This record gives sequence, C-alpha cells and structure tokens, in this order.
Amino acid sequence: MAKPSKAIIYVVDDDPCMRDVISVFLVRAGYECSSFSSADHCLSLLRTLKCDLLITDIRMPVKDGIELLIEARSIFPWLPVLIITGYADVSLAVKALKAGATDFIEKPLDWDRFLATVQSILSGAVLSDALVGKPLTRIESIILRLILEGRSNKEIAHILNRSTRTVEVHRSHIMHKLNVDNVVELVKRVYLVKPDETQS
Repeated sequence: MAKPSKAIIYVVDDDPCMRDVISVFLVRAGYECSSFSSADHCLSLLRTLKCDLLITDIRMPVKDGIELLIEARSIFPWLPVLIITGYADVSLAVKALKAGATDFIEKPLDWDRFLATVQSILSGAVLSDALVGKPLTRIESIILRLILEGRSNKEIAHILNRSTRTVEVHRSHIMHKLNVDNVVELVKRVYLVKPDETQS
C-alpha cells in the first residue's frame, strides 16, 4: 500500500532567518516545505504547484500578508492560511481572519503551539483530492464571487456579457474543481469551517 503523501506547506516571510527556521522546523516535523521571500514570488508558483497550507508573516514590504491572503484565496478559495503576527499587530490579525485566514499565531513562536496549530489546520483540510488541487481560472474566480453573492446564472451572464450557457459551463467547472455538488457545499468549502461568515 502506497504511503500517504506529505502535506506541502508554503512559508512566506521577508526575514530570511525566520523563514529558514520555520521551514527547517516543519521539514523535521515531517512536512514538505517551500519558502518565499515575498508574496509575489509565492503567488507566481501557487497556480502551478500544490499547496496544502500557506503560512505568512503579516508585515512585509510591497505586498503584506493580508494582500497575499486575499489573492491566494482568489486562486484557491479553500486554501487554509495561517498568519504569523507580532504582538503589536493583533488588530491586523483580526482583520486577516475577517478576510478569510484560518488562524493566526503570535511571535515569538511557541513551537509546540505552532506545530499543534499546523496539525489542527491540516487535519481539517482536504489533502488528497486531485480535483481540489486544480486552481480556478481568473474568470472562474469572478463567477465564484458572483455565485456567493447569490447571483443567478442569467444575472452573471448579463454582468459579464457572456451567454448563460457559458456561465453554466464555468459553474460546472468550479463545482468539479472544488469537488462539491451544490451551492450549500460550495459555500462551506469556500469558507472552510466558518459558516457564520457565509452571511456577510
């Protein structure tokens, strides 16, 4: 019987020391890890390479952790994101949670708590479904947002100046990629374990 594949974790931090320490720790804990010095570097690979968990510092130059979170989840709405924050940035971390972050953890890292948080997040994530591993295209991401706003296929077609049939095809692709059968399951998948946010 084949061994289960290791979870793949992306670590994004502009501080090379912190980035390396986290990456080495995660590898020793049994995970595969890719590290990035910037949000844009991470995003450039996210569309083509598998990722089961994204861990990012909240304060980074050019593009911060919240901007990375928003863009990453526009590609993979189901992707769990763990925010690392300094004690002075807790209000930003709360903002990140409202933007879709799965959890946040403060610096300096308590390594036992950090590992427990990573394990907890990954235990609730879908790691092996090949369909879930496929990213949404740009137009599919737009249509997904409109679906979550409660728009019908006809309304979406009018907004995007496309035929209703084209929208139906894109909608079917979205459902297959997210491995869901209906809109209720779609909402649950997009918002992970935060059903209270589906009304916002």
